[in-house]
Amino acid sequence: MSNLPVIPFERSDLLEVPPAYRELRVKEGIAKVRTRMGDEVWLVSGYEDARKLFNDGRLGRSHPEPDKAARLSGSALLGGPQGDIATEKAEHDRMRKLFMPSFSARRMKALTDHVGALVGERLDHLAKLTPPVDLHAELSFPLPVLVICRLLGVPYEDREYFGGVSERMGDMLDPERSQVAREELSAYMAGLIERKRHEPAEDVLSDLAGELDDDGKIAQLAGALLFAGHETTVNRIDFGVLLLLANPDQLDLLKADPGLAPGAVEEILRMVTTSLHGLPRYAHEDIRLGDRTIRRGEAVVILPGPANRDERIYPDPDVFDIRRPQTDPHLSFGYGPRFCIGASLARVELIAVFSRLFQRFPTLRLAVPAAELRRSEGRIADGFAELPVTW
Repeated sequence: MSNLPVIPFERSDLLEVPPAYRELRVKEGIAKVRTRMGDEVWLVSGYEDARKLFNDGRLGRSHPEPDKAARLSGSALLGGPQGDIATEKAEHDRMRKLFMPSFSARRMKALTDHVGALVGERLDHLAKLTPPVDLHAELSFPLPVLVICRLLGVPYEDREYFGGVSERMGDMLDPERSQVAREELSAYMAGLIERKRHEPAEDVLSDLAGELDDDGKIAQLAGALLFAGHETTVNRIDFGVLLLLANPDQLDLLKADPGLAPGAVEEILRMVTTSLHGLPRYAHEDIRLGDRTIRRGEAVVILPGPANRDERIYPDPDVFDIRRPQTDPHLSFGYGPRFCIGASLARVELIAVFSRLFQRFPTLRLAVPAAELRRSEGRIADGFAELPVTW
């Protein structure tokens, strides 16, 4: 089995998904591959297979024998197993019950006007600058940070600190650096939660301040929310701008009718693959899927990006179409019991940006050729270090 393909497959264009994923799916369905750590895993890149396995309670983040678990990478976040197989489900249910009210429709609706005002402020700031301007630094990064700080109750003035910790936490190349950063961010959040016990406010950390957390899991999950709540949305703003600029016919539709922004956002979410590292799961018992059997303890890597371009579900899957019918929801936020609790927040932010940005700057375009954009390296999520634009 030494000749197994090694994932993740390389890509030269961050807006595309390497065709090797489709070729492997067509040829084998779910397929045995090897990670860059040298371990064998099952690769899941088909839409229906991914949806079934997201929803399968026999898969989890924990492993029956953690020391024998296959690893994706050196990352402390997604590299290997997490949690205890005996308590994982109960712990997961407890945490979702704690956090779900903080992301309720009521709170998201209340946040919508605030996010719109923040976008307006960032665009006013942008208009005062002399182009070329780094859109990443002036809009894509600060907006999600402002929003997640407001929602969670994290001081915005700490953004450089936790931005640096997040950068180390997402390191795919140095597991010790990643783990130390994860523990540091959890300790930081634990300190904020303790402060909220004495100085409560209308925010998520105040909601959590009355909960007992002897094992630190609430603080750890709060840290993960802070990390994911800005890291992924930053990249999706950058990628969404690039997708629209690369598809001027679709951009013209959006300029003519900003009411198309929600559909544009769903298509951006479907098309954008911020990471090809995938989501690791481990079989807690044997699972039969088609003509394959995933044995207890084996690793499964679910890849939402390639699954979102499954031609059996989406006609012309590589075509960016902001009016695409939303009959089969994309898997960018997962599916089933582990559906991302921050999905509604991400949508609020992205709709606020893409309903306004090109209305305010209709001639906005890249200031350098797309091929010359500088990427961020060695991170869980692929992205750009800067996005120079002019208008």
